[in-house]
Amino acid sequence: MATETTAPQADLSIVAARAKAAGRRLAALSSGQKNDALTRMARALEARTGDILAENAKDVDQARAAEVGSALVDRLLLDESRIADMAKGVRDIAALPDPVGVIDTGWTLPNGLKVSKKRIPLGVIAVIYESRPNVTSDTAALALKSGNAIILRGSSMAARSNQIIVDVLLGALGDSEVPTDAVQLLGTDRADLERLIGMEGEIDVVIPRGGEGLKKFLGEHSRIPVIYAASGNCHVYVHEDADLEMAAGITMNAKTQRPGVCNAAETLLVHREVAAQFLPRIGRELSEAGVELRASDEAAKFMGDLEVTPASEEDFATEYLDLILAVGVVDSVEEATDHISRYGSGHSEAIVTSSLAAAGRFEAGIDSACVYINASTRFTDGGEFGMGAEVANSTQKLHARGPVGLAELTTYQYLVIGDGHLR
Repeated sequence: MATETTAPQADLSIVAARAKAAGRRLAALSSGQKNDALTRMARALEARTGDILAENAKDVDQARAAEVGSALVDRLLLDESRIADMAKGVRDIAALPDPVGVIDTGWTLPNGLKVSKKRIPLGVIAVIYESRPNVTSDTAALALKSGNAIILRGSSMAARSNQIIVDVLLGALGDSEVPTDAVQLLGTDRADLERLIGMEGEIDVVIPRGGEGLKKFLGEHSRIPVIYAASGNCHVYVHEDADLEMAAGITMNAKTQRPGVCNAAETLLVHREVAAQFLPRIGRELSEAGVELRASDEAAKFMGDLEVTPASEEDFATEYLDLILAVGVVDSVEEATDHISRYGSGHSEAIVTSSLAAAGRFEAGIDSACVYINASTRFTDGGEFGMGAEVANSTQKLHARGPVGLAELTTYQYLVIGDGHLR
C-alpha cells in the first residue's frame, strides 16, 4: 500500500531520496495499478472542486492586487469547467496505452543472442512551471502513468492553488498502490531552485515551463539534463492565394482564443499581394477584440485609419502572452520563413494557403517543433494531439520535441537474452 501522505520536506536531499525510492517502486507497478491511482486522482479533483476554487481565488485576488496583466491572470484562474478538464485529462491519461515495457524493436543475432529495445521510465523528473495550476495535475498524472516520480516547483503566484491540488492528489494516492512520495511539491524559494538543479545523480531530468529567462538560467546553472520548453513566439503567415475567410478565422483563434499561453500567435505575416485586402479587415476584427496592433511601416499603410503602434525589432522578437500582435508584410514564402527563422522560438508556425507547393516550401523552411497548414497554432497541446496531456512543449530537438507526453517521459534499455553465450 502507499506510504502516508507527508508535507514537502525542506531538505532537498531527503526529497530527492524519497522520490528515487518511490520511482523504483512505481516502475514495478502494473498498468492496472497505475490506472487505478489515476482514476482515484480524477475523482478527488472533482470531489474537492470547492476547496481548490477557494484557494485559487486567493491566488487570483493577490495577482490582481499586484496589477498582473489580464492574460496572466487568465492562466492562473481556475473555474469549475477548468477543474473538470483537469480531471478529464487525468482520465484520458489513464486510458492511454502504457509505454513502460513496450518493445520498440527486437532481433536475433547470428550467434543466437536475442536483443530487444524496451521502454523504461526516466526515473525522477523535476518540473519547474509558472502560474498555471492545471500543470500540477497534468504533469503528476503523466509522470505516474509513465512510471516516473515527479518533483514539482511552481511559482509563488500560484502557490496556494498548487498546494491544494497536490494535497488532493496525495489524498487520492493514499488508497492506491502508488507511493505518495512519487509526487512532491517544493516551495518557491529561489535558493531551493538553485540547489535542485545541481542535484546531479539524484534527479534524472529537469523540464521547465516558462520563458526565455528561465531557459537561460537553467542553461547556465543546471547540472541535470534539461528538456527545454521555453517561449512560444508563434507566427501565422497568410500567403497570396489564401482563402481570406479561413485566414481571418485562423488568425483570430491563434491570437485571441487564449492569448496567455505558449501556442498563441504573436506575429501575423501577410503576403504583399493580399495585404491591401486582408489587413484592413483583420486589423478591424483584432482591434474590436481588444488586440493592440504593432505594425511595420508597410503593414500600417495597408491598415488605413486603424490605430496601430509602430513595430520595433524587439516587438517581432517578443512573446507577449497578451492581447498584443506584431504585424508585418512579406513578398514570398521564403521571406516569411526567413523572418520566422530570425525571430521565432522554434515552437509552432502556421501558413494559410491553397497551394500545396507553397505549403511544402513553408514546411521545408521552418525549423520548429510544429508546423501547421491551414490550422491554428493553438492545437499544439498534448491533449489536442491525443496524448491525454503534456508536461511541456519542447522547443529543442533532443530528447523530445513538441508536446512531451507519455512516450517522451521514457527512455530505453537493451535487453539481451542468451543461453550461456560467451564472447
